[in-house]
Amino acid sequence: MLKTNMAKKKTIKKEKEKKKEKKKKKPKEEKEKTITTPLSEITDHKEEKKKEKKKELIKALFARERVITESSDEARNLYNKSAYGQVLEDGRVQLSLPEALYLLEKRKIQISHGRKKAITAEDFIKKAQKVEPNFWIRYCVFKDMRNRGYIIKTALKFGADFRVYDRGIRPGEDHARWIVFPVHEGETLTWYEFAAKNRVAHSTKKRLMMGIVDEEGDVTYYEIKWMRP
Repeated sequence: MLKTNMAKKKTIKKEKEKKKEKKKKKPKEEKEKTITTPLSEITDHKEEKKKEKKKELIKALFARERVITESSDEARNLYNKSAYGQVLEDGRVQLSLPEALYLLEKRKIQISHGRKKAITAEDFIKKAQKVEPNFWIRYCVFKDMRNRGYIIKTALKFGADFRVYDRGIRPGEDHARWIVFPVHEGETLTWYEFAAKNRVAHSTKKRLMMGIVDEEGDVTYYEIKWMRP
């Protein structure tokens, strides 16, 4: 009888120990399950990153006084959505030098020149300054206006540097509100030059604005009105 009782006690102890071991193992298994991530989610995330990398920039060519993009829907959207450049008959978009540099800095286009595959913003500025010695001052005004939400276009036919449209107005919908002359803060103008700029604004029925650029590239604007005594 004693032997049977001892044997029973041993079996009961073993069963209790087994139950304890099972209870200890269960939390570990549960933790492992919560940490694991489905393989499909990992692969989908990797594919999304690959698609982002594959998204190519719009290719464009530096052509001295202008930049011409490739003929593509993405290039034409530059004009359709934000009024950059002018769409040519063959479907390409012709950009002014300030427009091209702005889009280059925004990583919207990739510009090549001659045999070089792509040029940097610094290289572009050097090339543009050979064509337009006052390019950097003009670009500071262009960039500042664009960042403020205005559409700004060249205004050579008006005898000015730029024409600026009021917010929400696109070229063709209404006339530009201002013509803008970018000037370095250290530059001097004669009364004759100043009066000539006033006449241009008056003859084109637009407001005259001077964009004064300082050494840091910051711009201060002054609107000048034509008045008769």
